[in-house]
Amino acid sequence: VVTEVLDPDEDMTVEQAKRFKKNAIAGDIIEIELETKEVSRIAAEKGKHILRQAIREAEHGQIKAEFENKKQEIVTAKVTKIDPETLDAFVEIGKLSERLLRSEQLPTDNFGDIIKVYIAEIREATRGPKATISRTHPGLVRRLLESEVPEIYDGTVEIMSVSREAGSRSKIAVHSADENIDPVGACIGQRGARVNRIVDQLGGEKLDIVRYSEDPAQYVAAALAP
Repeated sequence: VVTEVLDPDEDMTVEQAKRFKKNAIAGDIIEIELETKEVSRIAAEKGKHILRQAIREAEHGQIKAEFENKKQEIVTAKVTKIDPETLDAFVEIGKLSERLLRSEQLPTDNFGDIIKVYIAEIREATRGPKATISRTHPGLVRRLLESEVPEIYDGTVEIMSVSREAGSRSKIAVHSADENIDPVGACIGQRGARVNRIVDQLGGEKLDIVRYSEDPAQYVAAALAP
């Protein structure tokens, strides 16, 4: 009940309200029972359609917000199906199913595997937001190193570059501004513990960790050293 009607579908004046409630005043909520037989079948179907659409849009918004928070991050997924023709894999990420293209898989990935995937991009699709996921993106190696090497996470050691031939070998150039920190040793860990955990998650892909240098000769020599 309002003193001035702004929305005829939701507002009514005090005078109009008094037909339903004698002592109505501005600010009251008046409930008017609607006889369902007065609602046509077409109107009812339209109402159901609008409600379903609103629910879908709310769900899509929730999914998009969740994915946006994980963009350029790693998530855990399970391989649930392999397309026999394209060899694309379908993976479950929480309650969602996403397609992992054959070109974005590692040779060792198999049905039933629990794998780490990198969310490279979020895009709008007809049935809601979809994620472009990858197992070959250099960002996957970068994020795995950050999760396994505390010195990278806290900024003591910096990843300068990642070059990757997915499934075979990756080369990572690292640098530390602190002369007391060995950036290569920090990434490898005691007896190779840190780097081996990453290698296991990448299906045996080799990781070469090299010391970055602004001197091209030293940098290239380090990158090519056995």
